[in-house]
Amino acid sequence: MTQGARTPEELEELFEDAFVTRDAEALCGMFAEGAVLGIGEGPDAARGTEEIGRLVTALWTGDWTYAAHPRRVVQARETALVLADGAINVVRRGSDGAWRYAIALLTLDSKPTKEEP
Repeated sequence: MTQGARTPEELEELFEDAFVTRDAEALCGMFAEGAVLGIGEGPDAARGTEEIGRLVTALWTGDWTYAAHPRRVVQARETALVLADGAINVVRRGSDGAWRYAIALLTLDSKPTKEEP
């Protein structure tokens, strides 16, 4: 049985879960070898799972969160473009059948510090 995301939409859900629960191992496993993760509009990006793990761990020390809201998925065979609230992602299906991020560009939201009235 294939482990990992069976669809691009499921990959988004699993990513959100791993981000919220701060599961770096699971999160890094969702990226293909040599993948790129960019945050915000800056030119810098983490390349490869080690750098991605360091970047995400650093984000967790702040008040950042990610909510998966895929709006549109355009798929061509083993590659898909996922347009979401706060993200533009290119994902690919691996030889094991699991979908993984090749390029992820995220805009993160700050966690609310207290409930709004």
